[in-house]
This record gives sequence, structure tokens and C-alpha cells, in this order.
Amino acid sequence: MPAPTSPTTHEGEQYEDRPTGTVPTRSTTATLAPRATTAVGRGTERRRSGRWIDRWDPEDPTFWRDGGRKVASRNLWISVFAEFLGFAVWALWSIVVPQLPAAGFALTVDQQFWLIAVPSLVGATLRIPYTFAVPVLGGRNWTVVSALLLLLPTAALALVVQNPGTPFGLVLGAAALAGFGGGNFASSMANISFFYPEREKGKALGLNAAGGNLGTAAVQLAVPLVIVAGAGIALERAGLMMIPFVVLAAFLAWRFMDNLSTAKADPRSFAAATRNTHTWIISFLYIGTFGSFIGYAGAFPMLLKGQFPEVTLSIAFLGALVGSVTRPLGGIVADRVGGTRVTIASYAVMALGALGAILALQSHSFALFFGSFLVLFVATGIGNGSTYRMIPAVFQASALPEVAAAADPVERDAARARARKAAAGCIGIAGAVGAFGGFLIPRGFAASTSLAGSLVPALWTFIAVYAVMAVVAWAVYLRKGSALAGAGI
Repeated sequence: MPAPTSPTTHEGEQYEDRPTGTVPTRSTTATLAPRATTAVGRGTERRRSGRWIDRWDPEDPTFWRDGGRKVASRNLWISVFAEFLGFAVWALWSIVVPQLPAAGFALTVDQQFWLIAVPSLVGATLRIPYTFAVPVLGGRNWTVVSALLLLLPTAALALVVQNPGTPFGLVLGAAALAGFGGGNFASSMANISFFYPEREKGKALGLNAAGGNLGTAAVQLAVPLVIVAGAGIALERAGLMMIPFVVLAAFLAWRFMDNLSTAKADPRSFAAATRNTHTWIISFLYIGTFGSFIGYAGAFPMLLKGQFPEVTLSIAFLGALVGSVTRPLGGIVADRVGGTRVTIASYAVMALGALGAILALQSHSFALFFGSFLVLFVATGIGNGSTYRMIPAVFQASALPEVAAAADPVERDAARARARKAAAGCIGIAGAVGAFGGFLIPRGFAASTSLAGSLVPALWTFIAVYAVMAVVAWAVYLRKGSALAGAGI
């Protein structure tokens, strides 16, 4: 058999097939047409268009050192940029909606919360199909397509906000298109997971997720400044300002990212995950962490505008910012003390933050209100990281009885492999289910305002939900006598 080779790719530049242990060397093609790549060990040629890598083995230390790490890093940072823009587009309406009345739009509070909530509803729904798009079309190809799809919501926003007489249905449809940005998270995470070895996957995915989350903070900081530059309020600039960056992301992905032939869809992992009770327990818990982050991030500018109209909206970005940068911290702390403990502590802090917001509303204290929400955001970020950390631990621990009962090493390895696949499916499902919190929280605030004329009932409801989630996490994963109590999850 031929010796294994280092990564091969092409389209203008390619790495030659070389035995493992040698450094991939670059050569340029003489023609514009892409060259065929050879599937190593099969003796047949597979013609592809675009940049395809036919052999990818990041678990091989030599392969990883002699070119694999460099290729993976290049794909990671372009993916972070594209996902950053996805989150930015997803959050555009959160900062545009509070400005609509000043631009002449006559909208009820309920309508305004609908405009904030519907992008999260669409984005959450798109996450599962976006995950499967990467193995079907290729990570590089889908990053180009998903980036270009962001031109639809940005252009639609720029059009509908120019006329205050635009029917609400059309404005809502334009807001729904922003959900394309929410789907990008799932495909980006799935794609990067194929590039990295297990020993480095957590760090890579953490960087990818945190970089994407920062898009929410960035757009909430930039839009209030851009739309008031010059005279009056030009809301269309909120959409127009994104278009050059979207085109740049698509170009960078087309020119520098790669597709992996080895990235295969595995519907069985999703099927296995759907049959596992822990998938739905963790998805429920993730609504409380990530769902709270995206829900509060979407609603926060609107809450500030409604409760403290004298305050500039440009400070709203701080909530999403602290929630984004603390996400990796949740995973780090969870590695030391266990994901369940950190997640439960996050729910407790979120409940305290919501209680502080209630007291602030009753005393009309902006400092207390703002500080309480920053506490909330910090807790959601830490909870995001810790809940994701629980997933592999839960599925590995659940597989231990099957592993112990296996008669030979092959059967034990097969049991561990099934657990890893189910965990991968759970990550996709939990990410989608958790994102629905971005719809539920704004709609909760809308219902509370409509029925009681106050945000307080919604905040009390959220506190109660956090208490239930904490009890569920404790009962399933920490309570003495539970099946997984001794697993340190």
C-alpha cells in the first residue's frame, strides 16, 4: 500500500502528495481549471470543482504537524469571521427596532417584540438543516453560500425601513430573513469540528463560538453610531453597512477555505441522540443558558429604550459583550469542578440578576437595572460553556455499563464510538432547541407588558424557570442515588 500522505488541496495552489513525515510543499497550477485529486489508497481519481482535500487525518500527530494544523487554522479564522457576521445580522433587528418609532413607524409594543423574536425563531429552526449542509455541499462551499444568503436580510432591512408606511407583514418578513444568520452557527461549528483532532476540538469550537457571539455585541455598538451619522436617522444604513463585510466573507471563504471529502453526514448520530433521554434534558437546560443569552441580547436594547428612554442605546452592546467573552470561562471552570455544578450556579446567578432587575424597575434605578442585566449576561455566558461541556461527559458516562459488559476490546471500542456519535448528535439538537429561547424571552416580555403593563411578571417567570432547570440538573446528574451521580458530570 502507498504511504499515507499529507493534506492535498487545489484551485490555484496545491500541496503535493508526500509521505507522512515530510512537509507539504506548495506548487502552482499552470491552468485555471482545477486539477483532479487522487483518493489515497484507492488508486482512482475523483474530479471535483473547488478546493477539496481528499485525505484528512488530524489524529495523526505527524500529519497534523506537517501541514494539517496550518490548514485547519486558516479555515477556523475565516469561519470565525463568517460566523461573526452571521450573529451580527441575526441581531440587527434587536438594535433597529427601538429606533423605528423615531423614524416614523407606528408600532405597538407587541409588534416591536415580534420583530425582535422572529429572527431567533427562524434561526433556531434552520440550525438542523444547516448542520447537514456541510457534509453534503462541503464546508468551504457552504460557507460561501451561507455568507451570500446574508445579503437577503441586509438588503431587505435597508428597503423596508425607508418607508414608515410599509405594511407590518412586510417588515416582519424582512426581520424573519435575519434568521439566516442564526443558522450559520450550526454549520460553522459542524465544519470546524471535522478539521480538528479530539484533543484540540474543544478549544477550536470554543473560539469559533465566542467569536460568533461577539457579532451580537459589535452590531449593537456600531448601528446606533452609524444610523445617526450626519443629519437625522438613516435606519437603512444598518443593513447597508453589513453588505461589504458579507461580500468579503464570501470571497475569503471561496479563496482560502477548503472542503473535506472525509466530512460525512451521519444521520445515525442524530437518530441515536433523539432516542436518548439525556439529549432532551440537556436541550432543556441549554434553553436556560444559550436561550437566555440570545433572548436577553435581543430584548435588552428594547428594554432600555422602554424603561430608561433618557439613556443612550449605544451601551446596550455591553450585555452581549460580557456574555460572549465569559463563554470560554464556563468550559474552563467546568473542566475543574464539573459542568453540572457550574450550570446550576449559573442558574442561581441568573435568578439573582433577574431579581435585581425587578427591584430596579420598582425603584426606577438605571444603575441597578443595568448592573443586574450585566450579571445576567455573565451568568448566561458561563452557563453556555458549562452546559456544552456536560454533553460529552454525560454520553461517555452513560456508555460505561455497556463498555464494562463488552466481552472484548473491539466491542468496547464500538460502544465508546456509539457514545461519541450520540454526543455529536446531541450537540446539534441542543444548539437548535436552545436557540428557541431567543424567541421565548422577547415574547415573554411582550406578553407581560400587554397583560400587566410591566416587565416584572416576565422576570418572575424566568426566575421560576431557572429554579426548575437547576432542580432538574441536580436531580439527574448530582443527586445521590441517581444513575450518573458518581460520574463527575
